[in-house]
Amino acid sequence: MEMKKRVSLELRHRSPAEVQELVLDNCRSSEGKIEGITEEFSNLELLSLINVGLTSVADLPKLSKLRKLELSDNRISGGLEVLAERLVNLTHLNLSGNKFKDISTLEPLKKLPQLKSLDLFNCEVTNLADYRGSIFKLLPQLTYLDGYDIDDCEDSDSDGEGDGVEDEDEDGEEGESEDFEDEEDEDEEDVVAEDDDEDDEDSVDDEDGEVNGDVDSEEEEEEDEEDDDESSPTKGEKRKRDPEDEDDDEDD
Repeated sequence: MEMKKRVSLELRHRSPAEVQELVLDNCRSSEGKIEGITEEFSNLELLSLINVGLTSVADLPKLSKLRKLELSDNRISGGLEVLAERLVNLTHLNLSGNKFKDISTLEPLKKLPQLKSLDLFNCEVTNLADYRGSIFKLLPQLTYLDGYDIDDCEDSDSDGEGDGVEDEDEDGEEGESEDFEDEEDEDEEDVVAEDDDEDDEDSVDDEDGEVNGDVDSEEEEEEDEEDDDESSPTKGEKRKRDPEDEDDDEDD
């Protein structure tokens, strides 16, 4: 897609003055030049032109509020005076993957007093002896070169983002562990409650068994007494047998 058409699509029915970030990565520039971006983008703070085939930034308009400019993976080899003239408040500049060979081609960046971060990854200039020392000497306003300061400490912005993720993960893990402990406590309470219910049922069964046992023993005793009464002769029967026994005695 051509750069002009891409700019129109990115506006999304807004006026250029309403746009603060404009990303045109991987579109096609005509003859290696910037197209479709004008001074009407007066509130633009971020402009990204990664891999669009640029060979020059000469057609870049004056954007006084622009803070971050992404120009990586193009074919730019010089002409940075335009940046110093038109982007006076620029703080972050990414030129990695371009055609810069000499330190001198970067000298115009001295006129960008707010420039704090410069990236030159995969540029031939990085192969020069004492490359880092030379750039920090040339651009004393710089804090980070290729993501590291003069003492080889990593960019604090990236560290801060990493710390935020770690803290979030730790909070998430702590939250999960607390939930897990709560679930374990609930499970233990359920087990204790079930044991209590079982003990109550056992006690009820024991009482029922004792009551039934007492009733059964009483019934058995009554049955034994009845059996004894039936097997023993009554007084009437004894009286009836007595005269016969007397007659037998007389015959004898």
